[in-house]
Amino acid sequence: MSFSYQLYSSRNFTPWDNVFKSLSDLGYTQVEGFGGILEDAQALRAQLDANGLSMPSSHMGLDMLEGDFDKAIATANTLGIQQIYCPFLLPDLRPTDAAGWAAFAERLEVIAKKVKAAGLSFGWHNHDFEFVACEDGTVPMKAILDGAPSVEWEADIAWIVRGGADPMAWIAAHGNRITAAHVKDLAPEGEKADEDGWADVGDGIMDWAGLITALRANDVTLLVAEHDNPSDADRFAARSLAALKTY
Repeated sequence: MSFSYQLYSSRNFTPWDNVFKSLSDLGYTQVEGFGGILEDAQALRAQLDANGLSMPSSHMGLDMLEGDFDKAIATANTLGIQQIYCPFLLPDLRPTDAAGWAAFAERLEVIAKKVKAAGLSFGWHNHDFEFVACEDGTVPMKAILDGAPSVEWEADIAWIVRGGADPMAWIAAHGNRITAAHVKDLAPEGEKADEDGWADVGDGIMDWAGLITALRANDVTLLVAEHDNPSDADRFAARSLAALKTY
């Protein structure tokens, strides 16, 4: 398995040159991008190269993938991105029934086939809402996996828990679709309110030893450390990498 770092975790600790140097000094060799930093791909590539970092995966929004596909692929090629993951769907755009989620899955399938034709891979990155059943019983994540067979899954394990689901059960049932996983931890109930209840990897309540064993058994090779709101990104990055190396 290889370890990466979702740069979204450090968005409040820029400038990016400092972030990249810090991550490199800590021992990271890979990072995962997100939409907010991809605009000038050539400049970003130069910054990464200068710090010995690569970007094998990145998040890209639906607006870019559906509205400016050529730019999305050009950006990926410039940065050396091989795996593109779509990360989110705004609340007012989320379907509310089986038909709506089936139609959304069809949109993702179209993107996946286009990305594959360009020599790259495409997947969906979950949050919590995909595990909350609609009134008709539809579970959005299952609708996506069933309705978009070409779409891979970057499983954000802690968000599965926050969605009220069992990550081990989802890994057991759909592990063959998982090609990367976000590794973040949950603080005990009522703790770390200033960090939205998230914790550094290995410092929370998640059974990462067991979860990573299950992911490894399904040939998942990329683990991406992430914290949605750390009070100290360097602390999070250092502690999380140290923990990941023990599993």
